[in-house]
Amino acid sequence: MRLLLDTHVFLWAVAGSSKLKASSRRLIESADEVHVSAASIWEIAIKSRLGKIDADADELVAAIAASGFIELPVRSVHAAATHRLPLHHNDPFDRLLVAQALTEPLRLLSADAILAQYTDLVIPI
Repeated sequence: MRLLLDTHVFLWAVAGSSKLKASSRRLIESADEVHVSAASIWEIAIKSRLGKIDADADELVAAIAASGFIELPVRSVHAAATHRLPLHHNDPFDRLLVAQALTEPLRLLSADAILAQYTDLVIPI
């Protein structure tokens, strides 16, 4: 299975947080590939700058490779695919992650159950 981690799941995974259930951690560990979107790093950088989260985007960039994850760049086809999504969710970062999952295709492991309305590629946790 090829996974894409949403931003929360990525943060929980690299922090070893108890918010990431054992079943989700096993899913990540057993996946053939685990991807982290550049959009997640962008979201973290913005929210950190605004004081909404306490995270170092540079450290998290390094954590992608250190965790054995694969960075997924944001490509123009991903951005264009957001236009075709229904308006189930207004968050532009989440919409981009869904578009990336659909385009690549990847299974999106997400803490946001609303995203499952888009596609069965979303695995809500």
